[in-house]
Amino acid sequence: MGSRNNTDMPDFILMGLTASEEFQWVLFTLFLLIYLITVLGNAGMMLIIHLDLQLHTPMYFFLSHLSFLDLCYSTVITPKTLQNLLTSNKYISFMGCYTQMSFFFLLCVTEFFLLSSMAYDCYVAICNPLNYPVVMSRRLCCALITGSYMIAFSESVNIVYMNSLHFCKSNIIYHFFCDLTPIFILYCTDTHDIEIMVFIVASLNIMVSLIPISVSYRSILSTILKINSASGKHKAISICASHFLRVTIYYGTMIFTYLKPKKSYSLGKYQVASVFYTIVTPMLNPLIYNLRNKEVKNALIRVTQKREGSRQLK
Repeated sequence: MGSRNNTDMPDFILMGLTASEEFQWVLFTLFLLIYLITVLGNAGMMLIIHLDLQLHTPMYFFLSHLSFLDLCYSTVITPKTLQNLLTSNKYISFMGCYTQMSFFFLLCVTEFFLLSSMAYDCYVAICNPLNYPVVMSRRLCCALITGSYMIAFSESVNIVYMNSLHFCKSNIIYHFFCDLTPIFILYCTDTHDIEIMVFIVASLNIMVSLIPISVSYRSILSTILKINSASGKHKAISICASHFLRVTIYYGTMIFTYLKPKKSYSLGKYQVASVFYTIVTPMLNPLIYNLRNKEVKNALIRVTQKREGSRQLK
């Protein structure tokens, strides 16, 4: 294939996870089930938080945005993956590929800084509970959310630069969605400088967002150890346990995928890690927060009873 730019580049071919038709059907069924749980769980989470006034707190304000991000995150990747598993047409247009990659990067970076904001919220709730309503004001919460989106948007614009590069190799992407590493392989020009830039940007995003998380949890742990009553310790742990589990899973898979030497790159391991943070992790959010959170369960009961009561009045 000769050198091509973005105007004459043919559609990409997403090779997916496997060439076995039987295994494709298994993955299709599994991913479809996961996607349905993701959509229903995160949409339901946002709806409950919106309808129940007792959940109009900073923690659930951030949680509703996390559900929104996970819903978008999964929708950017999963439907196209399901289509490719179900049909023999595995093509994706050039602009479609870069649109998917841009939104993926935007949502990914936003989630980094949203999780960082949620860690600060946990810190204030446990270490400074008396001043919590004053410190975590509506204005600060909105500023943290807006800042997360603005940082991500300013960095996702860099993806546009990649449109000007030329392709001269195969248009086959050995992955199930358009990601940076599989795309780099197709460029004619030396991508060493770009790969270094991506590595630096990814490292900065992860490390900068991890610093407040680490500092917050260090203070939280110190405060919990000073609490004498068992019930007090349990309450403090329950506030941040779900968030800590989410941070561990999300950052762990991201660091394993993007912050590793190129020599240790393995397509199989890369795809497995990618499946986990693009398809599986968005499903975990409502499960982690709903199944072990009495406030959400009670809110669901109140919303259900309120709707039933309004129906009876009609």
